[in-house]
Amino acid sequence: MAATKPLVTIREQIADRLRSDIISGSVQPGERIREEVLAERFGVSRGPVRDVLLQLNKEGLLSSKPNCGVTVNEQLAPELHSLMKSLRLKLEVASLKLLKGKLTEEDFVILKQILKDLRTAMEEDNFTEATERDLAFHKYLVKKAGGDDLVNVWTSVALRMRIDYQRISSPKDSHDEHKAILDALEKGDIRAAAEALKNNIR
Repeated sequence: MAATKPLVTIREQIADRLRSDIISGSVQPGERIREEVLAERFGVSRGPVRDVLLQLNKEGLLSSKPNCGVTVNEQLAPELHSLMKSLRLKLEVASLKLLKGKLTEEDFVILKQILKDLRTAMEEDNFTEATERDLAFHKYLVKKAGGDDLVNVWTSVALRMRIDYQRISSPKDSHDEHKAILDALEKGDIRAAAEALKNNIR
């Protein structure tokens, strides 16, 4: 019997969409986020929107200040970006080590589909979808390694970095960076997977 996919709540759908907009640059740093605009956009009351804004504030993507409302956080200063990159690498390399012997054939099928979708999004210049697929790849590995507790720590770091997908020179480069990680994991070579990961997170 096929596994039933978990239901995605409207709050999760709104949060995912807004994260993607922020990370891809569709919504710019410093831009104000208005509850009423989002409520109209998604056809919901302000309650779910307010919950989403609070959640993304905790994740570090948004900032809420008295008399200023909610705005998208500014880009990290170079030294802080370097620190975040170091933290993310440590988290993901540790995750790779925890994954040894845990990944199943089904896991590899799912990860390969994510990479296929990533390459398609890049070829179509759809950077919003590309950000989703890229983060989905890394999140899948982190969750498989340490569950929700590790994902929660990783999320605050990975999202705050606001990956710039346009640094990639071609869709093939983006796909191949991730494929190198996956190929190494399929071979059980954690050291090679870690090296490939370092080449991807820049």
